[in-house]
Amino acid sequence: MNLWTWVLLACAIAYVTKLAGYLLPQAVLDRPVFHELAGALTVGLLASLTVMNAVGKGQSIALDSRLLALAAGALALKLKAPYIVVVIVGALAAAIGRRCGLP
Repeated sequence: MNLWTWVLLACAIAYVTKLAGYLLPQAVLDRPVFHELAGALTVGLLASLTVMNAVGKGQSIALDSRLLALAAGALALKLKAPYIVVVIVGALAAAIGRRCGLP
């Protein structure tokens, strides 16, 4: 299969999944398992996107200042800092990492 086949298949699956949400009865959607599944999928998707943006470089892994920024931002979140502080801490960590020679 080529790339366009996979893209079209992913689009079809996304469409059918969205359509199923409209066609399923409300009683089925109100079950706790659906709420837990939706929460887990959201967290998993965001975590994978974050990791890929932090360490991905094309088809390889790059350990650079982005990972340092992610760790600093995670630490600021752990300390319950406001969102703007988390962003600033991450930006400062990336700037310091680049200044110290990290790519």
